Amino acid sequence: MYKKKYEDLRLTNDFIFAKIMRNERLCKKLLEVILGFEIDHIEYLEEQKTIDLLIDSKSIRLDVYAKDDRQSIYNIEMQTTNPGNLPKRSRYYQSLIDLDLIEKGANYNQLNKSYVIFICTEDIFHKGRHVYSFKNLCLEDSSIELKDETTKIFLNPISQMDDVDDELKNFLTYLTTGIPTDEFTSELETAVTIAKSNKKWRHEYMTLYEKELEAMAEGREEGRKEGREEGLKEGMDSICELLKLLTAADRTADIQLAINDAEARHRLLAEFGLDK
Repeated sequence: MYKKKYEDLRLTNDFIFAKIMRNERLCKKLLEVILGFEIDHIEYLEEQKTIDLLIDSKSIRLDVYAKDDRQSIYNIEMQTTNPGNLPKRSRYYQSLIDLDLIEKGANYNQLNKSYVIFICTEDIFHKGRHVYSFKNLCLEDSSIELKDETTKIFLNPISQMDDVDDELKNFLTYLTTGIPTDEFTSELETAVTIAKSNKKWRHEYMTLYEKELEAMAEGREEGRKEGREEGLKEGMDSICELLKLLTAADRTADIQLAINDAEARHRLLAEFGLDK
């Protein structure tokens, strides 16, 4: 697994992004740039919040989890790869955020307005837009909105379309070039420089990297172990099937003796790769 050196990281790295978004002013400004409306202030901010509600369900770790003065919830994810599942991942994130927000027995009207935002580094919908925003609309009449107060947004920095204002376009261009072109992106670049000089964060980054390597090594060993066990089971099953076929066919006594012979058994085990 390739991992960039800490000093080479940019804002598109989710670790650096989450650290910089601890600055409530920068986080609020980024939300305003993306959403196009002013936010009075952010009341609550949690870096890389983990939601793990059910024992058997997949937990999630959110890059940025914020709440504003109107109790609207914002989840921002920095996404540098396209695994092909981001739309459904946004659906899962939305559902777990809702479960985390509402208490057992509470009225559904208490669910907060929420935004799930993926800042991508490529165009996952291949339509050339800078922004793809989704709400739940009626298929028969698109003027009818479900009004469940959920919005999912995907950003694409490589668009050439003139579909966003200069401030958002400057931010998206900064993601691809690393070169600031206005006051906000200059602030972000300064914040990245400060983050990369933070020895505590550097150590945390390297520790996380080592844990990832350990987890991958454990996963590979577990896979090899499962593979050996599965191979042994399949091999023994095949031998049993072969013996059943030979018996069912009422082979001659010479064949039966050969199968029972130690040398013949060893040869069969070798053929199935089970002699080790």
